[in-house]
Amino acid sequence: MSLTPPPHRAMILAAGRGSRLATLTATTPKPLIRVGGSAMIDLALEQVLAAGVGEVVVNTHHLAERVEDHVHRWRLPNLRVSREADLLDTGGGVRRALRWLGLSPFYVVNSDLVWLDQPGLALRRLAAAWDECRMDALLLLAPTVNTKGYSGNGDFVMQPDGRLLRRPASTMAPFIFTGAQILAPRAFVGTPQGAFSLNRIYDRAAERGRLFGIRHEGDWIDAGTPERLHLASEAMIHVRQGKLL
Repeated sequence: MSLTPPPHRAMILAAGRGSRLATLTATTPKPLIRVGGSAMIDLALEQVLAAGVGEVVVNTHHLAERVEDHVHRWRLPNLRVSREADLLDTGGGVRRALRWLGLSPFYVVNSDLVWLDQPGLALRRLAAAWDECRMDALLLLAPTVNTKGYSGNGDFVMQPDGRLLRRPASTMAPFIFTGAQILAPRAFVGTPQGAFSLNRIYDRAAERGRLFGIRHEGDWIDAGTPERLHLASEAMIHVRQGKLL
């Protein structure tokens, strides 16, 4: 059963220190680093709003005031900021924001994603693939072999029905996690207060056979390293100029 209408709420993860971009993030919060002329968090906001989201939560920590000042310039009527005095990691950050995310499944999106396809399309595809009876988490995955700027071993193996398994040790998995997903609030039942990674949620869901994925059909770049940031900026400029990648 797809989510009709699609999720009305989304969380953008924007609290990290951006250690892989340390030469830049010492003075500029990672979400405000520019890609092709736009702050990364603006690209994330464009995606979730284009997908029909009406309420957005942004978590902050590193150089929090600057991120908050920036997102408030959007003048969104239903924007919440979850400032973390202590960094809570991805899972702890989402858990803290559940009070605003409600009782229905919601989007969670990394702030350093650069999508190069139609705004909102990938998130709408996630919503169309959601099955409330079978899923606690649905991840947007990209093929390992043709992802721009990626040289790792991948994250997941996808079964024919969409269920996900972790990459076996010492092997290469065919898919990597893009950083966009739908999560059900029930996935956080029994999780601890404080810092923990969303990987804990994925592993628990996988153990129960409730972790699923879909293949991303467009282009994307994780702009979390200097090399990928440069690649993402060039790609975004080409897209805005209407050129082929």
